[in-house]
Amino acid sequence: MKTLGLKVDKKELQIAVGKRIRQIRESKNMSQVDLASACNFEKSNMSRIESGNTSPNIFTLYIISKNLNVNLSELFQFEN
Repeated sequence: MKTLGLKVDKKELQIAVGKRIRQIRESKNMSQVDLASACNFEKSNMSRIESGNTSPNIFTLYIISKNLNVNLSELFQFEN
């Protein structure tokens, strides 16, 4: 796993975090609907987060990490 460098634009980070959430969710055989429901989010909001079309705040990311049963920091561990 790698972390993004300090010079990363907002959209790139949103996409990377969204992909990471999707990877973790799929590794746990959890549907997007199931994760959204567990987080008390609309499915469309989860879809926007995973596709990098919105910038979730730190509390939203915390809720997602807790419902995926991972540390918040794991959402920021990106593959090469």
